[in-house]
Formats: sequence, structure tokens, C-alpha cells
Amino acid sequence: MYLVKLEAFEGPLDLLLHLIHRLEIDIYDIPVSEITEQYMEYIHTMQELELDVASEYLVMAATLLSIKSKMLLPRQEEEWSDEEIIEEEQSDPRDELVTRLIEYKKYKEAAVKLKKLESERALVYTKPPSDLSEYLEEKEPILQKGNVTVYDMIAAFQKMLKRKKIEKPIERTVTKEEIPIEKRMKEMIMELKASKKKKAFHDFFSADRKDYMVVTFLALLQLMKNEYVHVEQEHNFSEIYIYGSEKLHEFRDY
Repeated sequence: MYLVKLEAFEGPLDLLLHLIHRLEIDIYDIPVSEITEQYMEYIHTMQELELDVASEYLVMAATLLSIKSKMLLPRQEEEWSDEEIIEEEQSDPRDELVTRLIEYKKYKEAAVKLKKLESERALVYTKPPSDLSEYLEEKEPILQKGNVTVYDMIAAFQKMLKRKKIEKPIERTVTKEEIPIEKRMKEMIMELKASKKKKAFHDFFSADRKDYMVVTFLALLQLMKNEYVHVEQEHNFSEIYIYGSEKLHEFRDY
């Protein structure tokens, strides 16, 4: 099993917030059935990729299914007292989850603000200004790191798999061939260097073999983790593009 750890992978609450933002859902009125279906689709995709799915993701999946089942159960009001009926009407199985999400969102936003303040403070120096004009030289603009998360990448991989299943022939002969991730990483780096421009996500998945697509996806995640490539997406559901970072020339075989 291949384990990839990225900073964007912060846990099940982070995944739920990503889905809520992506589907433009009101966090105070979460459609549990829809969000559970989307969440389980991500979990199944991660398992299909043989990524190490932490137990906390599975616990959240069980929690979502439990909330979904509670909301589907009919209420037997005739057996309850008036106080119990009022209490039941006021309670919502989603309340605890919503509270956790709101608290997590607050901490996440606070962390972003603190990180920004840290970056700004790092630019402050107490040393008097010096004349550095003799060191000035023309440099190519540095490409900025994209804001695409690993969840966006998994969503793009899901979309591509569905398209591949539709397009694949009814009968075909498959030849088993082991593809090292390191070799695929090197091939992708060479493709980016040769093109000298950004490439669409699906351009790296020319073969229909599942093992090839999985290795390619894992190789891309590893290149992202090591910041050899950056990814960008203009808006939700639009095409994802990959381009080499300023570290691209530093790439060496593992």
C-alpha cells in the first residue's frame, strides 16, 4: 500500500468542508443524504487508489450514515409525552456535526490568518536599509503555487475514471506490466520540460489500464508534495492544469 501525505489532507472535517464549499451547501442546513453520498464516493476512490485511509475518515463515514438513518426513521409521536415531542422537534441529528464543522472552520480560518501574519512578519527586518542596486538582475517571474487541493485532484480522477469506463471497448486484451512510481514521475517531468507550458490533467492519462492510471495519479501527488509541480483550477468543476515549478530542474531520480 502506498501512503501519500499532503498538508491539504487534514482529516474528515476538512473533506466535509471541501464538499460543502464545492456543492455550495448551507452549512446550517446540510442535506445529509447528498453529502453522505459524495463523502462515501471520495472514500471509495481513495481505497481504489490504495491510499491509506485513516480510521478517522471511516468513523466520520459511520457518523454520517447514522445521522442519515435517524433522519429517515419515522417518528411515533403517539407513544411520546408532550414534552418528549417538543424536545424531539427541537433536536436535529445534524446539530452536533454542524457545531463541529463550524468550530473546525473557525480554527482553520484562524490558522490561515495567523500564517499570513507570520509571512508578513518574516518580511520585517530591524537592520537599516542597504544599497543593493549592484546585485539587481533581470529574473524570470516565479510561478506561484496553485490553490488546488488533493480533494480537487481526487474529484478530477473520479471524473476521468467515469469517462474512461464509457469510452473503453467492450473486449480488450490486457498485458500485466509493473510500472514503478519513480519511473512515471520522471516521465511526467520530461513531458512538462518538453512542452514548456502547462498541461491538462487528463493529458497524463493516455492509457486506459487501471494500474497505469493509478500509478500516474500517485506519481502526480508525489510531485505535488515535493513541489516539483503546481496545479491550478479557475473555478469549481473546470479543467485542472499542471505546470512545472521553479524546482523542476532540481528533479533527480529517487
